Amino acid sequence: MSELQPIPDGPLRTGFTTGACATACTKAALQALILQQKVEDITILLPIGQEQSFHLSTCEFTEDQCTCTTKKDAGDDPDVTHGAIIGSMVSLNDSGKIIFLQGTGVGKVTLPGLDIGVGEPAINPVPRQMITNACKKLLSDHQLDHKGIAITIFVEDGAVIAKRTLNERLGIIGGISILGTTGIVTPFSASSYIASITQGIDVAVANGSDELVINSGARSEKNLKLLFPSLPDFAFIHYGNWIGETLEKIAISPIKKVNLGIMLGKSVKLAEGMLDTHSGKNTWNKEFVWQLAKDAGYPDELLSEILLFNMAGRLTELFSFAAAEPFYQALLKACYENCSALIPSAELVLFLISKDGAYIKYPNEFS
Repeated sequence: MSELQPIPDGPLRTGFTTGACATACTKAALQALILQQKVEDITILLPIGQEQSFHLSTCEFTEDQCTCTTKKDAGDDPDVTHGAIIGSMVSLNDSGKIIFLQGTGVGKVTLPGLDIGVGEPAINPVPRQMITNACKKLLSDHQLDHKGIAITIFVEDGAVIAKRTLNERLGIIGGISILGTTGIVTPFSASSYIASITQGIDVAVANGSDELVINSGARSEKNLKLLFPSLPDFAFIHYGNWIGETLEKIAISPIKKVNLGIMLGKSVKLAEGMLDTHSGKNTWNKEFVWQLAKDAGYPDELLSEILLFNMAGRLTELFSFAAAEPFYQALLKACYENCSALIPSAELVLFLISKDGAYIKYPNEFS
């Protein structure tokens, strides 16, 4: 998963999930197969009860099978699947069952802990239900209730797109997941990120890990992995800006130790008790940092410099980045108290990480 992007100003356009796109393609393909007529547009019912029309990019059929595709529109969300070609190939049989098959570009589940069983294509439960409902309605409308359907969902270049996600860490190999709980993509919504956090922790627990390394993203994780070479990839969780939600999930999981990596900009917010550290939600409080430094015993002439800074990262100009520096001890102590209260049953260790990869561990000999 890439580093988080800033939220642009102004109204943002919503889009549609991969699950909604796969449902549209499957319904169109089944309709074209039954009627032996090309489908150009199709309307589906989203889980939120809203009807939505989709335009099909292609629709090709024979007497035995049909394949339809559509281009995913994620609206103004910086979704890695925006613009992806999603498709479905369907064929009828006499089994009376609806089965899902793994197409090119859709991942396969290889680790326990997800809502989909090992060996299954990574098509999440809600999209499966959307597709199943649409197919059963069509079969019923055409007096074909006794028929079964083989459904192969595919995504063009899905394996390449998946490299920009955390799928492999979750044991989803070979492509992307077909996702969505509402059918709608809300731009810059926290829900999808928080869902990936929850899944990551579930996978770690299901695979026997009782120690996690949680961090804001790829940059901090790169440095932390050097400190924990024996931990598997699935033990590393990106919290993004949602430290509170991550710790709350850990609190109800059998995790015994949490190593939390954080960079200076987020740490000054966390120290004040901001568990959502997004710059669009919370800005760093210079007065709070000023008081923290004052209580740590720094002189007034140095304290006045804090109020002139426009970025928390500049604090290293005043305070040498070292474990013995009282400012960082006070900062980390406040972070520790805010986080440890949320996970009382787990050991917590903090790592404050500098831009050049140096770190200060807390607790330490100066604590």
